[in-house]
Amino acid sequence: MEFPLPLRTALEARLDGIKQSQLAADAQAISARYREQNGSGKRLLTTDKEAAAYAAARMPATFGAVSAALQWALICCDIRPETLLDVGAGTGAACWAADALLNLQKITCLEREGAMRRLGEALMQSGSPALQSARWISRDVTKEALGETADLVVASYLLNELSEEDRLKAALQLWNATKQMLLLVEPGTPAGYAHLREIRALLLKEGAHMAAPCPHQNDCPLPEDDWCHFTCRVARSRLHKQLKGGDAPYEDEKFCYLALTRRQAAPDAVRILRHPHIDPGKITLKLCAKEGLVTREVRKKDGSLFKAARKSNCGDAFSE
Repeated sequence: MEFPLPLRTALEARLDGIKQSQLAADAQAISARYREQNGSGKRLLTTDKEAAAYAAARMPATFGAVSAALQWALICCDIRPETLLDVGAGTGAACWAADALLNLQKITCLEREGAMRRLGEALMQSGSPALQSARWISRDVTKEALGETADLVVASYLLNELSEEDRLKAALQLWNATKQMLLLVEPGTPAGYAHLREIRALLLKEGAHMAAPCPHQNDCPLPEDDWCHFTCRVARSRLHKQLKGGDAPYEDEKFCYLALTRRQAAPDAVRILRHPHIDPGKITLKLCAKEGLVTREVRKKDGSLFKAARKSNCGDAFSE
């Protein structure tokens, strides 16, 4: 998946003049804070330089994860949202992802950190008319009512930053602000998945309908020591490789997500939960289906089904 060229160009222009060593140090410090203080609700960055380092290090992966999750979700329903509310918008990566997939007419971004808002708004001036006219509002979801609604409400990498009590309250606020679809994206970790599993149960009781990734509205069939997560591959720029301290031309972002709709959706009947295991003449798939977890072996003699299995990836639907 490619990071949008206008966004990459605008971001690199904003970073011009900041020493690479300073960017790398800030990015590493911010990453450490997110790992160590997640769930505390504390402010994890406040300065313009920190916001720039965060954007350089994290925007490509966030863009990729939201893009992948939203693509899968849209396949499962007949809605095409025209208004977007991005809660905890950071520097706007989720907005760029949604704008690339939808004909958005109005975008509203809620973000408590001034440095993030300033950078996000500046970057969006290089985007579509909807991005250029996006409203940026100072709002702390843990302390204030959202005060906004939209067809599509997105919260990416936000809920894991909150305490358990604030997380569930925020989830209800997000759902109440949703007219058509709520999309939640979190790190592909046991903790990130556990948060979404809890929120899934809460919002289904509130009348939400599953769109993706689950093929059903039953209790999650995964055992307590397992978790549902997916992967997207994002191309790296030269700067991004330098900040990450690696030479690989791409980054694999592990994430989990939840897409819920107001109207009945049409979830895929079967979804691939893990990367297909390929042996000579045989492909083994771990699947989530309406009847629960299923392991499916597809052999070369299965013809077109075998070819489809070879091309499949974790997160894709799989049809017999």
